[in-house]
Amino acid sequence: MHKENIRNVAIIAHVDHGKTTLVDGLLKQSHTFRDNQAEMSQTLIMDSGDQEHERGITITAKQTAVFYDGYKINIIDTPGHADFSGEVERTLNMADGVLLIVDAQEGPMPQTKFVLEKALSLKLKPVVVINKIDKPAARIEEVKSEIESLFLELATDESQLNYPIYYAIAREGRAGKTTDLDDDLHVIFDAIINDIPAPRIDEDAEKGAQLLVAALAADNYLGKYAIGKIFRGKLKKGEKVSVLRCNFGMGDTSRGTPCARSAEGTSTLGDDSWQDPSPKLQHFKIEKIFTYRGLGKEETDEAIAGDIVALTGIQDAQIGDTIATGEAPEALPGLELEPPTLSIYIGPNTSPLKGKEGEFTTSRQIAERLEKELETNIALKIKPDGLGYKVSGRGELHLSVLIETMRREGYELEVGRPEVVYKEENGQKLEPVEDLTIEVDSEFVGAVSQEMGIRKAELKSQEITSTGSTRFTYEITTAALIGLRNNLLTATRGTVIMSSIPMGYKPADSKYKPERNGALISFENGVSTAYALDAAQARGVLYIPPQVPVYQGMIVGLSNKKEDIDINICREKQLTNMRTHASDGAIQLTPYTKLSLEQCLDFLLDDELLEVTPQSLRLRKRQLDPIKRKRENRVYAD
Repeated sequence: MHKENIRNVAIIAHVDHGKTTLVDGLLKQSHTFRDNQAEMSQTLIMDSGDQEHERGITITAKQTAVFYDGYKINIIDTPGHADFSGEVERTLNMADGVLLIVDAQEGPMPQTKFVLEKALSLKLKPVVVINKIDKPAARIEEVKSEIESLFLELATDESQLNYPIYYAIAREGRAGKTTDLDDDLHVIFDAIINDIPAPRIDEDAEKGAQLLVAALAADNYLGKYAIGKIFRGKLKKGEKVSVLRCNFGMGDTSRGTPCARSAEGTSTLGDDSWQDPSPKLQHFKIEKIFTYRGLGKEETDEAIAGDIVALTGIQDAQIGDTIATGEAPEALPGLELEPPTLSIYIGPNTSPLKGKEGEFTTSRQIAERLEKELETNIALKIKPDGLGYKVSGRGELHLSVLIETMRREGYELEVGRPEVVYKEENGQKLEPVEDLTIEVDSEFVGAVSQEMGIRKAELKSQEITSTGSTRFTYEITTAALIGLRNNLLTATRGTVIMSSIPMGYKPADSKYKPERNGALISFENGVSTAYALDAAQARGVLYIPPQVPVYQGMIVGLSNKKEDIDINICREKQLTNMRTHASDGAIQLTPYTKLSLEQCLDFLLDDELLEVTPQSLRLRKRQLDPIKRKRENRVYAD
């Protein structure tokens, strides 16, 4: 196949605007599957992970390919949540154009701006698809105007202001050039073929082939796959190649071209230094070459420039490497990433119940797992911190997905409170700030305004949407954003819609200090009893039911008062031969509040930890002994 018959397109949008649903339609209507295949009746086909199905979001970018009218279309489905923007940054390098999906009711949202800015900075050709036009509150003309304003703000040259607009109901597999839709998606296929350019490549093939590794995969049969777009020349099965390691940086161009991995070619956990920017050279032989078709891969003997392929045999490949041929192999420009904004402590479990529920419990095992995560989760940054590690990422969701993944794999961990990643510039301490959009019904405007006032957020705009709800736009520090989602979900009865994107740094002023009532803390080891919990529930909100193991220093609830309260929740009713109507009554416990992983992280203060095991989430104090804890708190207060 000639490169003129290849199209590489990324699907980008804000979360829940219909990216993955549109990909479903493209896969089905291109006859990628047989009519009797199970995929024909499935939805969100590309979301393969358990957490992606449970959370209803795309977490990792996926590659697929369909064939239509003699063209091969490589499709990259990207996440819509800002916390996973590292996935967007690493995969957009493989694309030559983007389908920007915008909800016909919500219009451009914060992540829409983020991903479009990335695409335009890479000179990718944009094609706009206004989706969900069947919504009762769709406001198509207003959304078109908002998209125009967004392009005027972000375009890097005048040609980017000329973009085609199409309309769709992706859920029904229908699209059109006007709001009068066709019965299929052939308009979108034609738009990809006619509006997205053929792959941009280096025509000087005599210098040798070049492929930039943008993703990694693995299986038990062939081992590691290095995935990327061929920018120059051809790659052949059995061919000897060089791997040049001159890796991506974290958004700090003042340090030149950074190489974040060691000269031996392995990621050095905790190495916060910057290495010699000259490429590190290694040699391998391509064992197999695969191209994409649908959800699977097809083996081929040769791949041409412009195509997206997966290579095996290059076991030491890392994201950001250049795989090249020729006597004088040349490295492609590395990937530039935005820096992390939030960090969290992850270490081995040190509670009295350690080792009882998990398979992997040691610091060494956790280090090996984090080392493996660094290979593909390139937005993470990790360095040693005491017995464990300080893991930095893009936000609470980014970090909590990692913790939940490790938990499901059998790891026991203890996790600290999320902390903001500050940076120093010209001797000044700077903290990250974010652009936050909140949409709520009018009855909850007061609750939102009160909460944002407490968090010292700066109101930038407030407007009434076409549905009658109120949309706020705030500038807020990342520190004040921690725990906000759960508070607003409670205050608005679960109806709030909110999203944020990083917008830079400003001088740290520490205006907002997190506040919370005290904790109810167990001061005995044992098993919780209904009798003791019945007495304890008058003192606050309980987080555990009867008949669960507890230990001294474990947090079992939230107090009604500002100070911590140590209580005995293992006490059993004393048996006597005296019988009264009152003592024989059945115990009526208020249903306990079961916290999710994100809620547990939001609950934590600096002197607290979260114990994470495959079976349980347990809040605890860092210092379990109540006497030592009070002594330490007294010293800290002095």
